[in-house]
Formats: sequence, C-alpha cells, structure tokens
Amino acid sequence: MVETKQGKLFFDGCDVTELARKYGTPLYVYSESVIQAHFDELRRDFLDRWPGSRVAYAAKAFCSLGMCRLAQRAGMCIDVVSGGELYTALTAGFPPERIEFNGNNKLLQELELAVSRGVGRIIVDGAEELDMIEKLCTALDKRVSVLYRITPGVRADSHDYIVTGKKDSKFGFPLDEDVLYPAVERALAAPHVDFLGFHFHIGSQLFDRGPYIQAVEAMLEVVGQVRERFGVAVTELNLGGGFGITYTSEERKPFRYYLDPMLERIADRFDRWGLPRPAVVIEPGRSIVGDAGMTLYSVGEIKEIRGVRKYVCVDGGMSDNIRPALYQAVYRGVLANKMDRADRETVTVCGKCCEAGDVLVRDLSLPPAERGDIFALFCTGAYGYAMASNYNNNPVPAVVLVHGGTDELMVRRQSYADIIRNQLIPPSLE
Repeated sequence: MVETKQGKLFFDGCDVTELARKYGTPLYVYSESVIQAHFDELRRDFLDRWPGSRVAYAAKAFCSLGMCRLAQRAGMCIDVVSGGELYTALTAGFPPERIEFNGNNKLLQELELAVSRGVGRIIVDGAEELDMIEKLCTALDKRVSVLYRITPGVRADSHDYIVTGKKDSKFGFPLDEDVLYPAVERALAAPHVDFLGFHFHIGSQLFDRGPYIQAVEAMLEVVGQVRERFGVAVTELNLGGGFGITYTSEERKPFRYYLDPMLERIADRFDRWGLPRPAVVIEPGRSIVGDAGMTLYSVGEIKEIRGVRKYVCVDGGMSDNIRPALYQAVYRGVLANKMDRADRETVTVCGKCCEAGDVLVRDLSLPPAERGDIFALFCTGAYGYAMASNYNNNPVPAVVLVHGGTDELMVRRQSYADIIRNQLIPPSLE
C-alpha cells in the first residue's frame, strides 16, 4: 500500500504530504486496506480451518473507537487489558460477549464493569482475582467464563521488556504443582464460574516458532494433568499473540508459520485422548496494525556537528513514539516529498522533547533535508498512539484512516486546552 508517484509518497492511495498539509503534523496514518488484509489472512488460514476458533484483536496495540469498529466489522473478537480499553470497546458498540478481559492486577471496578456487562471471557491472572470475580458474581447474580493464564517457562528471543512467558514474570500462574492445581480445583468448584481452559502469551515481536511449540507442549501437559486429577476435559485454549512484523530488515512470517505446528500438536493430543478438539483463540495486535500505520512529521531545525553527526529535528518524538527510547526499537523512514531524490546524507532523526534520548532513528540515509520537509516513519501502527504521552505538555497527535485514496479523521488532535482540562489550582494557591 506504499508507493511513489511524481516524487511523493502515497499510502493506500493518499498523498501523505497532502495529509500532512490537511491535518497537520505529527500525524498518525492508518491504512484500512492493510488492516483488512491481515484479518483476511487470519480468516483464511486459521478461522476457516479450525472449528470454534476465534481471533481476539489485542487492543493494547492500538485502541480507538474506530479500530474497535474495524475489528467488529471483520468478525473478530477483542482482547482488552484495562477498564479503559473495555470502556472504549463497549462505547464503540462492540458486543460484550466477544470481548476477552486479560491483564494482571485487574482492579475491582474494572472487573465489576466486565461482569456486569457480560464479557465473554475473563483471563484470570492470579488466585486472588478468582475470589474477586466470585464475590462480584454473587452480588450481581452473574456467571462468567474464565481461563487461567499460565507462564509456561519459555524463554523467547526478544527484548526483556516484551518477554512474558518466562517463569520470572508478573503475569499468570507458574506451573508449580502446589500453586496451579489447587487454583484450578478452586475454579472448578466455584459456583459462579465456568472454567474453560488455559491461556499463555510468551512475548512480543517474535520470529521463531520454537518457543510457541514449547509453550503448547507445556500447556498440553497441564491439560492432561487436569484431566487425570479432576476428570475434566478442557474445552478452550488461548495461544496468545506476539507474531513479529518487519520494521527494517526482519522477515515477517505468515500466521500459518506459527499456528500450524501448534494446532497440529493440539489436534494430535486431543485425538489420542479421544476428546473433542478444543476451541482455539489467538490474540494478535502488532501483527494486525503495526505495518498498517505510519507517522508523519515536519522537519524543523537541522544541526550539524562537524565530524560527529548531523541531526534532523522533527516536530514530534518520544511523546508520540516512546519505543526507540524505551527499548531501542529501530525504524525506517523517508522524506515523503523527496522520494525521487537520491540518499546522500547519513543523519539522525530526533524529536523535540527535552531528553537526550529523544531519538527516532539513528544513522539513516536520506536526501538532503530542509525545514518544512515531511518525514514519514514507517510501521508505527502498534504502540505509537497507544503509548503516547503529554510529556513536555506536547499534545497527542491526530489519527487518520486512509483507504483507496480517501481519508477520514479517526482521532482528533489534542489541544493545549485538552492537556490541562482536568487540572485545578488549589484554593490555597489562588
């Protein structure tokens, strides 16, 4: 969906330099066509091949009313990890029975919203959470379906901040026998809970299916133990997400690369047990929206330090994309208005926040940059807007959805007034 015409960058049929002029910068731009293509691949290679399967879009990657509608229109479910994400999905009109509530340390008021509105699944992250759910269900006269999140003890090859399946993790139940199985027994005995099965999520931005296979094997061992100990057949397994995308030179793998070997092992084990195959759920987020988004910036000051480095400063930075500063994420970018010019300089593109670490891309080859050029940073659809902040009181950028040459505003740009809307001057300071 990215192409060059007459020396300018186009995204899903739209001239991005015109988008920058129309909506201002910084600006997040999402391609509806790319998002839909990923949903179509999941339907063809997963949903249509495994009865009872579900795709729960991981809203943490990019959560907005419009994105919830895109997932709903595609027939997907949604995975939320906070009361705010749950509220957003419900406000967008997303069917609550197709919402799965995940995450650790769920707050009482968040669980109350989930139980009262009848969400389809709660992924229980710890023993105390089950007690909270039971009390709420008793008070509200409700019943909920739950899965237990387990940490399968798998070490995935990614940044430590986004590896979640190792034993030393804040997420889920460890596989210790004296911890997990008593907790399962409590769920099976709970009068307001339907215990369906297990969930794991081993990390994010992963390219090797080996850790997924290891995690499935560990999960199936637990399923077998539950069958032997309690005479209960698990009916649902959630395999998480974390499938890697191409930011620079990484090779994005098709969804089947990860899913086929996991599904084969699940099918084989349940067939050998003589049990119906379980419903299987996955929760991709980044792999749906990551490469569907880009961020546009206007070039400002250009500063050359002789013999050291040339800085190209843009009007955004770590307040709209914290990933490079947080865990050294690497991106590609271009001057969208100079696509027909040769790359002649190696520069570092930096932001305007008052931090030395506010760097978007180091040592990037570009044509000679000038003030007013439009810099496009690719593959920012995941965890750009989602992790944006008002650091230095910078407004959060607008979000635009493009499709076949049309553009629509999906999130308005914050104003300065929006930033201080909830602030007060205490009477003692008047």
